[in-house]
Amino acid sequence: MDIQCRNEVSDAVKVQKWGNSLAVRIPQRTARQHGVVNGTIVEMIDTPDGILLRPKRQKPTLEDLLAQTKGKTPHQEIGFGQPEGRELI
Repeated sequence: MDIQCRNEVSDAVKVQKWGNSLAVRIPQRTARQHGVVNGTIVEMIDTPDGILLRPKRQKPTLEDLLAQTKGKTPHQEIGFGQPEGRELI
């Protein structure tokens, strides 16, 4: 695991009890900077230096990928000529 860290404290936050667990509030400025919104899944990694939280990379859905194309395709249509045998068309 290759982790790059700036080794700077952006904000000091307080750990608080939340049900039977502990919770940390992420300041809005930091959340915006890293694309974290309500419902974002984060990975919690136990490192020798402490706990690392980072947004989990989500695999894009087919709908996400198709939305990026805006109905256009960069590929040209390829013609293979007329059927010559028992090809299914």
